[in-house]
Amino acid sequence: MKFNDSLNVSQLRVVLHLCGFLVLLYSLSMLPPMVIALINKERNFFTFLSTFLTFFTLGGIAWRATRHAGIQLRTRDGFVIIVLFWLLFSFISAMPMWLDDGLHLSFADALFEGVSGITTTGATVIGDVSALPKSYLYYRAQLNFIGGLGVIVLAVAVLPLLGIGGMKLYQSEMPGPFKEERLTPRLADTARTLWVTYLILGIACTLAYWLAGMPFFDALCHGLSTVSLGGFSTRSESIGFYDSNAIEVVAGLFSLLSAFNFTLWYVVITRRTFKPIRRSPEVKFFLAAATVIIAITAWQVWHAGMYNATDSLVHAFFLASSMMTDNGLSTADYAKWPAHTIFLLLSASFFGGCVGSTCGGIKALRFLIMFKQSVQELNQLAHPRALLSIKVGKSVVNERVLRSVWSFFFLYVMITGLFVWMLNLMGYDLFTSFATVAACINNMGLGFGETASTFGTLKEEAKLLMCAAMILGRLEIYPVLILCSRFFWRA
Repeated sequence: MKFNDSLNVSQLRVVLHLCGFLVLLYSLSMLPPMVIALINKERNFFTFLSTFLTFFTLGGIAWRATRHAGIQLRTRDGFVIIVLFWLLFSFISAMPMWLDDGLHLSFADALFEGVSGITTTGATVIGDVSALPKSYLYYRAQLNFIGGLGVIVLAVAVLPLLGIGGMKLYQSEMPGPFKEERLTPRLADTARTLWVTYLILGIACTLAYWLAGMPFFDALCHGLSTVSLGGFSTRSESIGFYDSNAIEVVAGLFSLLSAFNFTLWYVVITRRTFKPIRRSPEVKFFLAAATVIIAITAWQVWHAGMYNATDSLVHAFFLASSMMTDNGLSTADYAKWPAHTIFLLLSASFFGGCVGSTCGGIKALRFLIMFKQSVQELNQLAHPRALLSIKVGKSVVNERVLRSVWSFFFLYVMITGLFVWMLNLMGYDLFTSFATVAACINNMGLGFGETASTFGTLKEEAKLLMCAAMILGRLEIYPVLILCSRFFWRA
């Protein structure tokens, strides 16, 4: 009994030690917006400064006070830290906005904005985004960018400094059914590789926006939020403010490119060949689905007489790509599109992009596996004695992966339905409830109905409920549910 108690205390020290380090590390993200506030002589410099000093100090104290070497992080510790990480970082992200009297945000509003940013959802409670100080506009884009690949992966790159193995954290954080795949033998090298690849794509997107005619500051903020598929904009009208087909094409193109598996981008950059992308069955499936959705959307808005043929194709390409990949950037008049088109795009947001990307949703690979299994069942009915297997590319999908995919799909649909029912119970119509939940649990960020212009119209309890939906969607449900299981705590 004493041995078990000692072990639990030791593991608690490891969890607190790592959480303290992550809080200390994350507090440094307040420095860039502080510099921008200082340059532009904005009073909110002090809110960023106080947030930085508070959490740098608290994180440093927790880290130093719980120093302990030689203990490996177990699977259960990884799940605990992942959930604590998102809760802590959501709270820290909300602090500058809550402390600033000029924004007039309640705690629920600030928390919603912070959670939306760090989970790359992009939903906002701020009615007039264009009127925000530049430091906040950059800060929101930075939240998207940091949350895009996961601050955990960034932290893993420096975990050797802590003397704690980080593989369990990495497996818990990285999405998809093939979580054990790594780019390089060492986890820290993998994390650095992914971030360098991510940064290169972000720079390319920023330059593309700038060359398309967007002011550089706006291009930088939109570049960060596009590559992260976050959706925060510097304008209340989002991309629609610029009224530029070239900018919409850039936004749609980089939404699709950012929805590719980042391991593929790493191989493309290092080997200077696009063969990995051309040969990827998941990318082919994703692009085929995207092409169908874009074509249907373009035909529907053209048939409704909203735009001419060229504008219909451009607007459809942009908005369909943005919503399907759960980016959330939008045209100015998207809320006026036909209801059946909006429902199609909301449904497409559940599809998401590729595993290993920054998108939300269920992911293309899972849909590909379920599609192949459905085809296999038809073939099995026609040939009962045949021995059939499911393959993705050259890899045979084993039973463990199949169970994981179908159980995740069931939980995702069931929890989505539960959230929709709860919003409907609070008095929102069914379409608003479905659109709001789809925007949050898929980390897509575009609401419709009562939340078309801003999520600030939601009640306080509804905002907190949607914060839970955003975190569940970002963590792909299981890490949170595992902590609610008594079997986990008895292990």
